[in-house]
Amino acid sequence: MANREEKIPAEILPELRALAHDLSNALETIVQATYLISQAGPPEHSRRWVKLIDQASQDAVGINNKLREILRKHS
Repeated sequence: MANREEKIPAEILPELRALAHDLSNALETIVQATYLISQAGPPEHSRRWVKLIDQASQDAVGINNKLREILRKHS
């Protein structure tokens, strides 16, 4: 991992922000779809997979939020 004190070049900040925004949109779709599947009462053998998808997507949302915070600090 890069040194946290290094600055992100200003010319790539807009592209990184756009990518983080697009990733947020994609993750929100996964989170919502997982929720809807869980509410539909999937068979017992599928519930474990739904929980795994939900946990992984929540982890990814957290990582993306941290990335967006770093990008905000460099604005």
